[in-house]
Amino acid sequence: MDELGVRASALVARRPRDARLRRVGTSRGGTPLWLLSVGHGSRHTLVVAGPHANEPVGGATVLRLAERALADPRLGAGADTTWNLLLCLDPDGARRNEGWLSGPYTLGRYFRHFFRPGFLEQPEWLPDGAEHAALPETRALLDLQDELRPFFQCSLHGVDVGGGFVELTHDLPGMAQRLAQTAARLGIPRELGPYDTLYWPPLGPAVYRIPPPRRGDLAAAITEAAVESTWFHPHRYGTVTAVVEAPMWGVAAVADGSPSADAHAVLRTVSRTLRDDTRLMEGFLARIRPHLTHVPDAARLLAPVDDYLLVGPGLADSWDPDTYASGERRLPPLDSARLTALGISGRRVALRTAGLLHQLARAAGREAADVLPELDALIDAWCADYSEGYGARWIPVARQAEYQARVVLAAFELAGRYAPVRAHSGESGWGSGAAVPMHTE
Repeated sequence: MDELGVRASALVARRPRDARLRRVGTSRGGTPLWLLSVGHGSRHTLVVAGPHANEPVGGATVLRLAERALADPRLGAGADTTWNLLLCLDPDGARRNEGWLSGPYTLGRYFRHFFRPGFLEQPEWLPDGAEHAALPETRALLDLQDELRPFFQCSLHGVDVGGGFVELTHDLPGMAQRLAQTAARLGIPRELGPYDTLYWPPLGPAVYRIPPPRRGDLAAAITEAAVESTWFHPHRYGTVTAVVEAPMWGVAAVADGSPSADAHAVLRTVSRTLRDDTRLMEGFLARIRPHLTHVPDAARLLAPVDDYLLVGPGLADSWDPDTYASGERRLPPLDSARLTALGISGRRVALRTAGLLHQLARAAGREAADVLPELDALIDAWCADYSEGYGARWIPVARQAEYQARVVLAAFELAGRYAPVRAHSGESGWGSGAAVPMHTE
C-alpha cells in the first residue's frame, strides 16, 4: 500500500504539469484515498483499483496506465481525456493481505493470509441505494463519480483461481475480439463461464452484460438477486462501466467450451462437496468462537466467515439438479468451462473460510491451537486440488498488470467510439429485468 503512494508521488514529481495527486477521502481506518490524475482533457475516465481487498493487481495496473497516458498523446490530449486513477478503494483491507503480498506466491500462503470484508462492508456494493451508503470509501467514490461524470469507468478486479473476463454495463462491439487477442498474446486463459455471470447475457466469449440492478436482501443478493452498485451509479451521465477481471492463478480448463459428458453428475458432486465443506467449517467455527472474546478485531474476520457459511448451502442448492424448487429458474446450458468454474467457486468458498478461521485460531493462541493442524491439512489438500486437479498455475504480477492494462485501454477506445449519452430517467429497463448475482469475484 505504501509503495503505491510513493510511486505515484514520484511520477507527479517527474511530470508536475501533466500529473497531480489529491486526497479524495479517508478510509474507516484513517488511510487516505489517493486519486492520481493525468492529462487535462474535458472528458474524464475513472479507473478504480483495489475494490476488493484481496485483489492487488489493480494498483500495479493504474500506475502502468498513468505511464502510458503520459507517454501517448492519443490517450490524453488527442482523445481530450483526463485519466483519473484511484490507487486503492479499500486500503485497510489491502493491508490485511500483506502477509502474502511479498511472496512466495503459493496458494497455501495466499489462503492462510486471505482477507476480504463481509459483504455489507464491500465499498462498491450499495444494498440500500446510494443515498444510504455509509462506508466512507463508498461515499468518496460516489462523490468522485458525481464530480467527474466520467464517460468511461473501469473497476479493476482479480480472480484468485480461474481466468480473465470482462463485464460491461453497455455493449462495446469488438470487445470480445480485443480481449481474445490480448489473452492469447500474454498466455492468459479466458473464463468462458464465470460463476459471477451465470445468468447474465453474454456479449461474446468471456464478455458479459451486467443487467440493471434491483434491490434485494443480503442472502438473495449474494446468490442471484440484484443489488445496486457503484458500477451503475454514474449511468445517469451516460457512463460506460467495465469490470476487468485478471487471474492470479490461471486454469486452462475455464476456456474449454466443449460439451460435458454428464453435467448433472458434475453438479451433484460440486454441490455435495460444498455442503460437506460448509459443515466442516461450521464445526471449526464452533470450536474457535468461544476463545475469541479477547482477540482484538475478531469481528472483522468473523463477518466474512459468517457470510460464507450463510451462502454455502444456498449456492449448493442452486447448483444441484436434484433440489430445484418448483418454478425456480434452471441453470443455463453447462459446458466444461462453466462446470470447471463452478467447481473452482465451490471450493473457493470453503478455502476462504478455512483461511479466515486459521487466522482466528492463530490469534486465539493456545486455547485454539488444537484446531490449527486440522485446518492446515485441509488447506493443503484443497490447494493441492487446485494445483494438481485443476492445473492452477501462478501468473507473474507483471503479466497480470500488463493484461489488465491492455484490456482497459481496449475498452477505453471502444467506449469512446460507441458510448451512448443518455439520462438515467431515459434509460429503458432501468430498475427492472432479470435478477443479477452479487459480484463476489
